[in-house]
Amino acid sequence: MTQMLSLRRWLAPLMLLLAVALPVQAQQAPQFQPINPPIQTDAGGKIEVIEFFSYGCPHCADFNPLIHAWSARLGADVAFKKVPITFGRPAWTNVAKLYYALETTGDLAKLDDVVFKAIHEQRVNLFDPRTAEEWVAKQGADGKKFAEAFASFGVNSKMSRAEQLARAYKVDGVPMVVVDGRYVVKGESFKDVLHNADLLIEKVRAEKGGKKK
Repeated sequence: MTQMLSLRRWLAPLMLLLAVALPVQAQQAPQFQPINPPIQTDAGGKIEVIEFFSYGCPHCADFNPLIHAWSARLGADVAFKKVPITFGRPAWTNVAKLYYALETTGDLAKLDDVVFKAIHEQRVNLFDPRTAEEWVAKQGADGKKFAEAFASFGVNSKMSRAEQLARAYKVDGVPMVVVDGRYVVKGESFKDVLHNADLLIEKVRAEKGGKKK
């Protein structure tokens, strides 16, 4: 009897420790949807992270400052890119072309967040190409170069590639974050999504036998 009581006294704190530790471990497991089979990425030997988005999406507007700050802290072994989605909507097609036109003219870094604010806070109709051209010029960029880029073969080629990626990844909602062509990141909040993306990047990095650079 004495031995049994002694064993119980020894087991009690151990069971308490396990009860506390197991939920913590569960919380640390990244939430994701596996992509099977994995999709080959365009990032060479780097870990590719894609954010599918649209300037027309209010949730993407809320997510943009968070993922912008997050992506700036990624290691040199991670390649981050954004891919605009259209879902076949003419208006979203125009703002997807706006994104690639700004990228072509070198004005994207300056105007990316400003575009979201113009559409969702100031209600500027940037879905209309003519209005977009005039608006870009008012922001201090070259409106003529923007218009040329908007209608260019290069932008149309990028649009075609974006559509291919949307079909390959079966994008059905935005914002959507994908890690290395293998995982669609899930989460209860935007912060959860980015936290889970960090965990998945570490997982892929470990599988590749690399270290953060």
